[in-house]
Amino acid sequence: MDIEQTLQEKFTLLEGRLDERARRLLAAAEALSIGRGGLSAVCRATGVAVSTIRRGVADLCSQEEFAPGRVRRPGGGRMRKAVLDPSLVEDLDALVDPCSRGDPESPLRWTVKSVRRLADELVAKGHVVSHVLVAQLLHGMEYSLQGNRKVQEGGKHPDRNAQFELINRAVKAMLRQASPAISVDTKKRELVGPFKNAGREWRPKGQPEEVRVYDFVDPELGKAIPYGVYDIGRNEGWVSVGVDHDTAAFAVATIGRWWTDLGSARYPKATNLLVVADGGGSNGYRVRLWKWELQKLADTTGLTISVRHLPPGTSKWNKIEHRLFSFIAQNWRGKPLLSHATVVSLIASTKTKTGLQVHACLDSGKYPSKIKVTDEQMDSIRIKPDKFHGEWNYTITPM
Repeated sequence: MDIEQTLQEKFTLLEGRLDERARRLLAAAEALSIGRGGLSAVCRATGVAVSTIRRGVADLCSQEEFAPGRVRRPGGGRMRKAVLDPSLVEDLDALVDPCSRGDPESPLRWTVKSVRRLADELVAKGHVVSHVLVAQLLHGMEYSLQGNRKVQEGGKHPDRNAQFELINRAVKAMLRQASPAISVDTKKRELVGPFKNAGREWRPKGQPEEVRVYDFVDPELGKAIPYGVYDIGRNEGWVSVGVDHDTAAFAVATIGRWWTDLGSARYPKATNLLVVADGGGSNGYRVRLWKWELQKLADTTGLTISVRHLPPGTSKWNKIEHRLFSFIAQNWRGKPLLSHATVVSLIASTKTKTGLQVHACLDSGKYPSKIKVTDEQMDSIRIKPDKFHGEWNYTITPM
């Protein structure tokens, strides 16, 4: 085996394991060991340029030490475009974030700021730049592609924390007494039919579920309105799937159905029921029909019903959202909700490793909207507001 073939095999074995400097020094060392004609032989065998090998020889012969991690002398390599064009970074920064740079009328303010579009704008400003360099500069400036994040909750009520502490104490007290404490809310309405459902599921390759292009309500199938009851103490859920309107009457009917089918058997000695609900929606603290229907439920069941509303702008902290609804959404992701029976089945099949059990049923009842509750009816409700924010915290006793 000749020298050039040996060198070629050696460098092939080390391919990818040497940085630029190590490769240069190894090539130089081999050239020096060969002697006369070594530069040309190493160049032919390894593909390393003669000029590079000469620089390696100079490095071997000199006593200069490189700083750890460096492969070139300081200042080595092509000078960066940002150094040759000092205003490039400043102009790019102004284009990416025009509002904070005092230029709300930037042409990119209302457009998609892709690296190609940014490069075009920079070229229009007199810079010589490519979209590849724009991407490199953006990473160097610690920019990254990001979506929106839901964190702003609107106005923060000064008594928000105190209300959460009150709710926490109330729930703990009920659990110590082995009495029911439930979290309630309406899940997002869903279109029923062959419509796209967010998420993906395993299917044979190249055979995705075919759904409609446009999401228009099917007049025959309509929508599904899931209203949920989450038993905090037992980690158990109940969901009624409505087909009419999301009203306070539908909400309370769901609580009543939960109590009849599950709650009364789970808590046979209970005389009190704690309901934790959002401050708005069909179970909002301002909704008269909500309180009127709760009075009727109290009369029917004989339960004293205490209600604790979450403070404004904090619905995402409702237990039912992340203990029940989130798992339902995971269970049916990527599956078209072809019928109301499909919706009920998918909800009822939701389970978790922590032992969550979910029961579901279809509620085909009619719940007309805009039902008025008169002042006389409100006066007849046996409601006792708490001293602390009586609008959020109150108790309704049976007649």
